[in-house]
Amino acid sequence: MTQTAAPQRCPGCGSLLAAGDGPVHAYMLSTPACWQAFGALLAREYADPGLMEVHRLTVDSWAVQHPGDGSRRAIQSVGMHLCRLKLQLEHGFTGRRANDAMLQLGRLKSELPALPARASYRMTVADMNPTSGPDAHAAAVRRWARSTWEDWADQHAFVAEYLARSGLGPFSSTVP
Repeated sequence: MTQTAAPQRCPGCGSLLAAGDGPVHAYMLSTPACWQAFGALLAREYADPGLMEVHRLTVDSWAVQHPGDGSRRAIQSVGMHLCRLKLQLEHGFTGRRANDAMLQLGRLKSELPALPARASYRMTVADMNPTSGPDAHAAAVRRWARSTWEDWADQHAFVAEYLARSGLGPFSSTVP
């Protein structure tokens, strides 16, 4: 009889996924299974050009749920990806336009402070299905991104202020 290893909780997003060995991100803390699940989503999106519309939402959601090792680049990653989520979800930026804005945001990234990590998330990569059809995949990514953005609600005003200082505002956390 073969024994199955107990699931392992991801230190970033809290997902409970199969335990195992393997690669992980260089500075965003995760389990190998969480990193692999994220990679499967990315592969799905790269395989279907129609899914590139939601690709940056996938990247941003996973990134802010894995705040990392406390290094300067990990701190900057969370702040920058939160900004890109806001631009897409609250201001209607396309992924491409939000990515271009991220380049402008980079001028001030050294000013980003460490933001408090979340204790948990309502939706994580474990809730995603990389084999779903394109429409279902895109809808699930949008739900995940919206849920993740809402999980960071206490930082919305900070993100709006940072965007305004970078020249991409004036955005208010109350703007629909």
